[in-house]
Amino acid sequence: MKGSDNVRPVIIKRKRVVAGDGHHGGAWKVAYADFVTAMMAFFLMLWLLGSVEEEKRKGVADYFSATFAIQSNSAGSDGVLGGESLSVIESITDSIATRERYRADLELLEMVVEALESQIAADEILGEAFEHVAIRMTDEGLLIELFDLDDRPLFEAETHQPRPVLRLLTDVITDAFLTVSNPVAITAHARSFPAVFLENPVWTMTIGRAEAMKQLMEAAGLPELRVHRVTGNADRMPSVSPATAARNNRLELILLLRKEKL
Repeated sequence: MKGSDNVRPVIIKRKRVVAGDGHHGGAWKVAYADFVTAMMAFFLMLWLLGSVEEEKRKGVADYFSATFAIQSNSAGSDGVLGGESLSVIESITDSIATRERYRADLELLEMVVEALESQIAADEILGEAFEHVAIRMTDEGLLIELFDLDDRPLFEAETHQPRPVLRLLTDVITDAFLTVSNPVAITAHARSFPAVFLENPVWTMTIGRAEAMKQLMEAAGLPELRVHRVTGNADRMPSVSPATAARNNRLELILLLRKEKL
């Protein structure tokens, strides 16, 4: 008997690997589900955009567009306004169509703000006077608000006689207004008086102050034809609480946006 006959035979087992085994290849289903969900959302968005009006579509487009803004940060003691300062002026509306309609005017109004800032930066006394000023954009146009500070009023007490600080501010603001041709609206507001007053002076006082402001601006060079309206609103629209606060004694000067399309 040969020695090799005592050696066990070598048996080699080979496993067959089947690619894409149904029990272990289900990851593609998750990816496919994500793809189908994304496509459904995409076609739903297209359907929604196709079913809305053109003006609303432009409003949606404007939401993702850069905002046309004049950025003026609040200043501290070392800022150009030395305190209460220019507010952030935001886009006039969320509608890109409307914004495009007024773009030329908005660029001009930005120049007005820049002109004011340059004058303030060059004059320390003027910077202190501009603590009475806040600027913001409204639906009507660029609004410059002049308001009383505690113990620092713009008019003599309960009258429409302007104090020197208001005359100074009027000269500077009117010079800036003369760089554009937009019409101007003038509105006066007043703080509320205690109910014990027999005759409440708020109506006559605000009407007189609005008219006084008009005369000051015309004396500073503003053409009379540019004045669109002069209004006294009494104490009906307080700016802060309480309604008796001095801050509610204020004038609003608005450079109105022109209505014609560009």
